[in-house]
Parts: sequence; structure tokens; C-alpha cells
Amino acid sequence: MRITRFSFWQRLIINTIMLLALAGLFSQGLYVQNIWTAFLASIVLGILNIFVKPILQILSLPLTFFTFGLFSFVVNAFVLWLTSWFVGPGFQFTSFGWAFLISLIMSFVNAILSDYFSR
Repeated sequence: MRITRFSFWQRLIINTIMLLALAGLFSQGLYVQNIWTAFLASIVLGILNIFVKPILQILSLPLTFFTFGLFSFVVNAFVLWLTSWFVGPGFQFTSFGWAFLISLIMSFVNAILSDYFSR
């Protein structure tokens, strides 16, 4: 079976599982109350990635250009941090640094999964 791109729902399930796993692995930096909170956070993250992230990427284009694309990781972390603000106390980071680390790991895992399933 060849999948060229994950659907919204597939990405939602992957992100839910990843958030739960990362909350278990990095409990000192990420708190997820339960599976439904992780699912809600994945929905909010998906919506923010569709509507807010493109605007932030355009606004941060000069910084992204001067940092050779590395500032895009800060944008990812900010969107994840914003997700925790919308979801509320059931999904929280202890600092922006933790949001940055979790977003790096999520980006890396999503890239690996997308590459693996596109073959």
C-alpha cells in the first residue's frame, strides 16, 4: 500500500499517540491529563497548523531566511505552546523550552513516518 500523504485524521491519531508518549517520557515538561485531552490537543494543533501557522511563517520569513530555516522550529514551538493555551489546564508545558523540545521531536517523528509511508 502506498500512501503519499497522511490524511487529517491519520495525522490526528499519530499526534495524539505522540503527545501521550511524550507526556509519559517527559513528564517533568509536558502534562497531558488523559487520552481525550491529547485528542483535543491534536485537533486544536491541526486547526492552528491550517489557519495560524501559515500567517506566522509569512511574518517570520525574514528571520527564517537569516537563520537558514531554523526559525521555523520556533514557529512550530509557538504553535504548540498556543495549543496548550487553547486546550487549558489538561495540556500544559512547564516552559517554552519544553514546547520547543517537544515540537522538535514531533517534527522529527512526523518526517520519519511521512518518509517511511511514502515509499
